[in-house]
Amino acid sequence: MARRIELIATSAFGLEAVVSRELHDLGYHEQYSEDGRVTFIGDELAICRCNLWLRSADRLLVKVGGFPAYDFGEYFDQVEALPWNEWLPIDAKFPVSGKSVRSQLHHEPTIQAVTKKAIAESLKKSYQRHWFEETGAEYQIEVSILKDQALLLIDTTGPGLHKRGYRATSGAAPLRETTAAALVLISCWNRDRQFLDPFCGSGTIAIEAAMIGRNRAPGINRHFLCENWHQLTRENWKQAREEARDLVLGKPKFPLMASDIDDRVLRLAQSNAIEAGMGGDIEFKRMDVLELKTSLEYGVIITNPPYGERLGDSESAAEIYDDMADAFGPLTTWSIYVLTSHPGFERLFRCRADRRRKLYNGRIECQYFQYLGPIPPWEKASDRPEMPGNERDVDQDE
Repeated sequence: MARRIELIATSAFGLEAVVSRELHDLGYHEQYSEDGRVTFIGDELAICRCNLWLRSADRLLVKVGGFPAYDFGEYFDQVEALPWNEWLPIDAKFPVSGKSVRSQLHHEPTIQAVTKKAIAESLKKSYQRHWFEETGAEYQIEVSILKDQALLLIDTTGPGLHKRGYRATSGAAPLRETTAAALVLISCWNRDRQFLDPFCGSGTIAIEAAMIGRNRAPGINRHFLCENWHQLTRENWKQAREEARDLVLGKPKFPLMASDIDDRVLRLAQSNAIEAGMGGDIEFKRMDVLELKTSLEYGVIITNPPYGERLGDSESAAEIYDDMADAFGPLTTWSIYVLTSHPGFERLFRCRADRRRKLYNGRIECQYFQYLGPIPPWEKASDRPEMPGNERDVDQDE
């Protein structure tokens, strides 16, 4: 019987429902969501599969235990009592990092030191040893204490899941790959529809869409911290990677379109797409948004245009939104998705969105404005399931 492991996929605020649906699609239905994380039940193979496949999550963690924490003596005892020997071998390297928010145990260096000592005491009892050289595989211990509730976790991922490996350099205001993938997953785009990003910058949204269109696992070409763990066999990783390779699809019906007015960032975007293995799936073009013309119907625009706080200034952003209204107006069958932090976007774009969703670009609070075009005649409304109820949509009457 497969081992039942409690796992946590962390995410940016606002993307919990997207991660939840990804996990559901991977077959992990026993789950619940909280702010910034989705907890679910999996096994050893799930650790491999989720690291390879999750597009919008930040990282994957093993939950070793959780409990109330009000003083260091009690905290030490409860950490020591956790089953660390089930995860940490006798030679494990186990650095500890920690954070505390609105809790009585708030001095993070002390939390880290006490945690490290308690784990060592636990391993001494398990292995009948008084000293651990920590020369083996790394198990990064993470402590999270929020409102006096402690979580003890082990990171399986290493560098965050947004580190796909294709973006060596980026533009002035890069959109994180996990966020870009979420924008696509929230939208109605699929491989049978035309895709366009008219403010593509370094190409991240288009590249993530291309990988989704190909059903290519975003982590297929990278290494994960847990690959050296004895709990995960070579057969686990071989099975997960062979499965991912077998599920890759051919090219979408249309080449994805990405444009920008900056030749430099277009060259960067093209280089990133080639590095990602998507160079043949995306057509890059130098173009002002007002030059946009197409006879295709039922396409999807997903874009992150300049919005003042990150690029240019608020006045130039306002001009861009006005141009977008003129350019997108004739596209009556298209669906349009725009991520921006500009408070006056709907007014400047001259149209109220069908739906808005609060998301974050780094630390900047944004809204994801969604203008839903008609359903193509070859699709059914039921073809795309709704997000779960914790989607964080904002009522239009607010």
